[in-house]
Amino acid sequence: MPDAPVVTRFAPSPTGYLHIGGARTALFNWLYAKGRGGRFLLRIEDTDRARSTAQATEAIYRGLSWLGLDWDGDAVSQAAGAERHAAVAHDLLARGQAYKCFATQEEIAAFREQARAEGRSTLYRSPWRDADPATHPDGAYAIRIRAPQAGETVIEDRVQGDVRIANDQLDDMILLRSDGTPVYMLAVVVDDHDMGVTHVIRGDDHLNNAARQMLIYRAMGWDVPVWAHIPLIHGPDGKKLSKRHGALGVEEYQAMGYPAAGMRNYLARLGWSHGDDEFFTDEQAREWFDLDGIGKSPARLDLKKLENLCGQHIARADDAALLGEIKGYLSAAGLPELTDRQADGLQRAMYCVKDRAKTFPELLEKAHFVLTERPLQPDEKAAGILDDAAQHLLAELTPHLRNASWGRDTLEQAVSEFAEARGTKLGKLAQPLRAALAGRTVSPSVFDMMLVLGRDETLLRLADATG
Repeated sequence: MPDAPVVTRFAPSPTGYLHIGGARTALFNWLYAKGRGGRFLLRIEDTDRARSTAQATEAIYRGLSWLGLDWDGDAVSQAAGAERHAAVAHDLLARGQAYKCFATQEEIAAFREQARAEGRSTLYRSPWRDADPATHPDGAYAIRIRAPQAGETVIEDRVQGDVRIANDQLDDMILLRSDGTPVYMLAVVVDDHDMGVTHVIRGDDHLNNAARQMLIYRAMGWDVPVWAHIPLIHGPDGKKLSKRHGALGVEEYQAMGYPAAGMRNYLARLGWSHGDDEFFTDEQAREWFDLDGIGKSPARLDLKKLENLCGQHIARADDAALLGEIKGYLSAAGLPELTDRQADGLQRAMYCVKDRAKTFPELLEKAHFVLTERPLQPDEKAAGILDDAAQHLLAELTPHLRNASWGRDTLEQAVSEFAEARGTKLGKLAQPLRAALAGRTVSPSVFDMMLVLGRDETLLRLADATG
């Protein structure tokens, strides 16, 4: 389908949170489609009614929305298409591409048990494949596809290369169970065809499924999509990612204070590369992303790299957008909302607190000076600095600040001249000044804090510290 508009899809099962591996799969599909003017679709594969939950579906929506992976059209429920899936199975039956199998579960289990005991293949070959319809009993039956038994099936995969599977290793897969319900493998193919999916980009744990799904495409005379099976994500120790490696759900990363743009950047680099580029924007990612850049080896999760990229994205972010995302972080983390006063102060302080902050908790700690209220409660180190000598020094400095023009250059000049007149260094004066204005020993520049706080608030804080 070389000339067809690109259509990709993300098809998670709603049995839990949106896993970080699933989020990367969604991102790859989104980047590939959006970078080519195509469509990115969302399908909720909820055919496992016992394990699928509305809560998990909502968690998937929230995770994708936080990451900014907007899908086209409405999300599709796979379970809602059961009648269509069953109709395709009956169509294949009518075409002679499938057959009725009356074998019971007990018979199949007995066959496999005997095969294991005799050291033979447990691949089940139904005796009903070539049975005369006149011999069919009047009872429940499953519909099985009539798979080729000689030759080979070649999966032309854009990541894995050509993968060859001998057809004698493929069974006559059940399409429709004896109770009339379609199986997942059939539903996936029918949905992908009906949704016009041109490229199936998914984890390589589905690679073997492609060979079996191709049987349905070919039996129906449908175009086979482009396959791209991407390696799974491993932990730092090289083992399959699991709970022992820490946060797994996308929403957990939001609640830990990582910005969505940094998360997108990091996930894109997790198994895909564009030369030596590490930091890039969404626009660059959409322009650069291609299936040829995906590696064959599993990628390793590296939280230090994630934090480094997130810090770069925070530093470059638009201040108003950053404030909005911080509000989302506070909500996700179950922390108190910002008051209007705090939000206004944080917006004004953003220019001097977002540099070198790798997460939102780090940024908010740097912004403590503008988020807190008088009278400040200095931490232990800051309280230790504000001894009698420091308080006396600040009391003497206050009139010089009161009379200074409130601009950076004039404030720096006033403080420097005062320090020089007292025979001390600016750094010696900056520490008690920082402790008085922030209640901390680590903060932005004292001059940035004075500009953000304004003349009145600055003088009031100095009065509190020296009173």
